[in-house]
Amino acid sequence: MTQHTIEVVSNEQRVFPPPEEFAKRAAVANYEQYRALYEQSIADPETFFGERKSELHWFKSPTQVLEWNPPFAKWFADGTLNLAYNCVDRHVQAGLGDKIAYVWEGEPGDIRKLSYAELQREVSRCANALESLGIVAGDRVGIYMGMVPEAAIAMLACARIGAIHSVIFGGFAAEAIADRLNDARAKAVITQDGTYRRGAAFPLKAQVDKALESVPSVEHVIVLERTRTPETSTELKPGRDHLWSQLVATASDVHEAKPFPAEHPLFILYTSGTTGKPK
Repeated sequence: MTQHTIEVVSNEQRVFPPPEEFAKRAAVANYEQYRALYEQSIADPETFFGERKSELHWFKSPTQVLEWNPPFAKWFADGTLNLAYNCVDRHVQAGLGDKIAYVWEGEPGDIRKLSYAELQREVSRCANALESLGIVAGDRVGIYMGMVPEAAIAMLACARIGAIHSVIFGGFAAEAIADRLNDARAKAVITQDGTYRRGAAFPLKAQVDKALESVPSVEHVIVLERTRTPETSTELKPGRDHLWSQLVATASDVHEAKPFPAEHPLFILYTSGTTGKPK
């Protein structure tokens, strides 16, 4: 019997150092510093993450780092913070409001840049809009959108008010959407009329409409008008559906971020479901 061996050729050992000017501005200056941090995180994770907590904004600074009751772990359990505030507001407070926070380029080639201050206003509008619909901390919100800035704005807005978002892949059809919304017992869905794929417009809202025929928990749908084409046009269901341009864009751009426990759930992310029911 002939024996064969397989030579592994993907074990890359080369190191490519960054430009010196880039390295000077980096939080981790060199590979040696990175290795030291990594080794500390493995050898003494409680001290490592305890030191990292000072990099965040806390409404109530935690007095403990880790509660470890195998297999359950709680980090900074007695501290309160807000993820959206840490991602956006604290940079504005630090005087970086004019710095670019988000650069986006989509199909069919449109480009949008948002500064931290602009992003703060957009997230605040969306947070206020969600609260106007009765969405509160702990409610679940499905996000079925393409790769647009409003998807990130929606996620941050949910975090800002303590709602738990669940991103649903924009390529899923109605049955897969319904499965995830039902499991999460979602109260609202944020979607768009359609999205672009390889130059063509594909409907998204139509799939949501079909899915919601079997999802009784959803009370509200927010619709971003992205493509505005005949292929993606849908009717709005009175009392349930709201256009982003009428609900979110007209909301107040001032919103006070709420403190939440560090262990407060942020999102629900499901498996693909290719080998069974999504988990």
